[in-house]
Amino acid sequence: MAVRGKAAALPRFVCAGSDQKVMFMNESVHPYPVGIGLRQPHYQVFRAMHPDVSFIEVHSENFFNPHDAATQVLASVRADYPVSLHGVGLSLGSACGIDPQHLEQLAALVARIDPVHISDHASFARAPWQQQSRVIHASDLLPVAFTQASLAIFCSNIQQVQERLRCPILLENLSTYLNFADRDFSEPAFFVELSRRTGCGLLLDVNNLMVNAINAPVASPLDAVCAWLDELFELAPAGLVGEIHLAGHSKQDGLVIDDHSTVVSADVWSAYVHAVRRFGPIPTLIEWDAQLPCLGILLDEAWQARTLMERHAAEAPFVHFSSHSQAGAIGMTSGAQS
Repeated sequence: MAVRGKAAALPRFVCAGSDQKVMFMNESVHPYPVGIGLRQPHYQVFRAMHPDVSFIEVHSENFFNPHDAATQVLASVRADYPVSLHGVGLSLGSACGIDPQHLEQLAALVARIDPVHISDHASFARAPWQQQSRVIHASDLLPVAFTQASLAIFCSNIQQVQERLRCPILLENLSTYLNFADRDFSEPAFFVELSRRTGCGLLLDVNNLMVNAINAPVASPLDAVCAWLDELFELAPAGLVGEIHLAGHSKQDGLVIDDHSTVVSADVWSAYVHAVRRFGPIPTLIEWDAQLPCLGILLDEAWQARTLMERHAAEAPFVHFSSHSQAGAIGMTSGAQS
């Protein structure tokens, strides 16, 4: 049975004309780790405000050049905040393997930043071009079938990455717009088995689950997402989920697109409450990549996530943190247990 909850009205940040005038409703430090994705238009105001967030997350590939201005900004922010590195280019599901240059650039960035999390997606993007030796990158997050063959490819690539980085990584569930006829695992079972074989963790993107359920379509997308989370909870070892992503989506040409262009929807908030009740106070990130608003809007979303986490974390059957979550590294204290 679903253990859902609705988000109540919460205190809000206020954007009063410009980012420099963002006003905080509460500046106290909370033990419940919530962060935001830091994007270039917010660099200046973020550094000036020093907002009350537990960590920030950036796209790894944007910071591979150790000498450009963005990398210098990240180094400055890292002095004050834990940083999570979220990649889009490893192509961990590609049968042709990992691009060694990409991996070396990521390893150098990890050495410079010392991130609390390193993550990428359960997708592929690299493949030989027309059966030639030249490998191309599609610059997209393409879905994979949940088969034994796909599992073997992921395991090989993830082990190579983790051996080079000398730490476990997190793998994010994908938003997809098609289903494969071939399937040996449910999606939750696939991630659990992948973790069992490699030691990697799961970056649980709740918005991606909702987008997939709406596009399926199913009678009740929220029920479908809660059922997915329940299956994961039943199968997963404690500590599998290392981070949660929340974001907005939009409707385009008959599909719901995971474009991170708006506030988190009511159903995604309800699904998030269900996830917190299942897995406890997992570090949670607000993503926003398109049509960026003023920084205060992101902070408002982070405030809602933190409030809901604090309100419902004690309802989780257990609170357990493994090396996947590194919760202590981003300000987590021991949570309540039921």
